[in-house]
Amino acid sequence: MQRTDTVKRTIAEVVAERKTQMSPGGLFVEAFAKEGFGTAVDYDVTITDSLTSSRRKPRYPSRNVLKVVDLSREPQEFYWHESPPRPGDPAVDGADLRREAANHFHRSPIPELLTTRAWVQVPDELWADPVGFAQFIDYRLVVRLATAENHTILRGEGGLLNMPQLGRLTDPAPFASSILAACNEVEQMGSTADGLIINPADYYRLLGEGHLMRDVEENGVFIVRTRLVDPGTAIVGDFGHGAVLFDAGRSTIRFAEPPPGTFAEPGRALCAEIWERVVVNLPTCFFVVTL
Repeated sequence: MQRTDTVKRTIAEVVAERKTQMSPGGLFVEAFAKEGFGTAVDYDVTITDSLTSSRRKPRYPSRNVLKVVDLSREPQEFYWHESPPRPGDPAVDGADLRREAANHFHRSPIPELLTTRAWVQVPDELWADPVGFAQFIDYRLVVRLATAENHTILRGEGGLLNMPQLGRLTDPAPFASSILAACNEVEQMGSTADGLIINPADYYRLLGEGHLMRDVEENGVFIVRTRLVDPGTAIVGDFGHGAVLFDAGRSTIRFAEPPPGTFAEPGRALCAEIWERVVVNLPTCFFVVTL
């Protein structure tokens, strides 16, 4: 069986490298020492990509399962994608065995990137402690931004769960699980199901009932656990070749006045923003499954 060890080693190497760099919080605190509560810092990276963790048990965001294209460093105007055959299409040689041979090919402009935004309220006087303030930004604001990013990727405008072109699979037959049935369907389309996005409630239920989650992960499937996928469902697909997260490659953190209803009480607030959009190149290689 293929294992995810290589993927995990790669992520560990990235995390180790980022620990040698100044964090988003460190950069903001450095600017705050000069500019006070008018501080606004622009970063030439997407700061959720800088997210590191000291946890022994990591939980990866949806971003990590996707191929990310930083448009500031790899500018492009269009992306390619396919669609399934239409009723009345002429027969295509070999499509009975190679289903993807009957697909249609398309070129589309990259859609407008969406703003992903998160807020935190800074505990009173925490800004007087540079180390504590930087840690708060790195481990609360950036983490809140990663949660908002999950929402953008999964449930936002154009998010995966709002794409009608993705397949729906409710019947696991002839397999014991709809997750395995979806993995098979992806491979029958000539691709590989390399990612699974699942609600933690279902992950732990399946973990307790048997060895499906362990087997899937040991087979090389990268698992993302997030509450933003409805319980009783999951997303299975070829994330490595079949979807792209287009990314502006920039971020902003600033003091700002939050909209009404953001917090339970008044106080100093920080806002973080990034810009991105997910697209699917191979919709026939993605399934929202019923567990």
